[in-house]
Amino acid sequence: MPRTTRTPAPEGTITRGTTGINRLRRSDRWLVHSPLVRRVLAAAQDPLVVDLGYGARPDTTLELAHRLRTIRPDLRVTGLEIDPARVVPATENVTFARGGFELAGLRPNLVRAFNVLRQYPENAVPDAWSRILAGLAPGGLLVDGTCDELGRRCAWILLDSSGPMSLTLAWDPFTVHTPSDIAERLPKALIHRNVPGERIHELLTAADKAWSTAAPLAPFGPRVRWRAALKQLAANGLPTTVPRRRLRDNTLTVPWDSVAPR
Repeated sequence: MPRTTRTPAPEGTITRGTTGINRLRRSDRWLVHSPLVRRVLAAAQDPLVVDLGYGARPDTTLELAHRLRTIRPDLRVTGLEIDPARVVPATENVTFARGGFELAGLRPNLVRAFNVLRQYPENAVPDAWSRILAGLAPGGLLVDGTCDELGRRCAWILLDSSGPMSLTLAWDPFTVHTPSDIAERLPKALIHRNVPGERIHELLTAADKAWSTAAPLAPFGPRVRWRAALKQLAANGLPTTVPRRRLRDNTLTVPWDSVAPR
């Protein structure tokens, strides 16, 4: 008799599963324009992306597939949910299956896990990262992020096989008053670290100061004001870059070692 391949048992805990249409648009836009993400997907022979823990409805998984296929039209996308009741039939050339941190035995080039680890204790994060990273294809990437219910405030960590690489903050220019307002949506690895003496607190404090200094540009709109604040942060030595293109979102990306917990 032919051998049958057994699917690994799902690893993880069923979470709330809240989701919403277009909720993850800011991280999707960032992924599409990230030079590293584009290189990884473009170089893959058979690119596969896994959306881990997509929630009660598959809307954000389908949106991710649509956006990333502007990079590779042949991109395969699979949504994984640990709750079997949330697994839906394949649609729009996107498949869905039961799975957790073991990635259902798949070897994806990119994993997005949004609003998943936020519902775990902080000390569970390193092991979850390690388990997911171990399942990636060579050169693969993991995005561990968090956002509010409407996707107006977002933060995510980009990781490769060596660990965390960068932190990105992204927010709606017209509904967020100061950069530090994003603190409530920091990923689990950082959300309890926004206290004096920690690097993430120093980053948010510096961002608020630069934002305040750029106040004279407020009449030109929050995007222009944030761009000036970002230039000031870079001039002050923060290891970040000012994007060349105009962005719909206010964003700040820094290397992980500039925000890693002390």
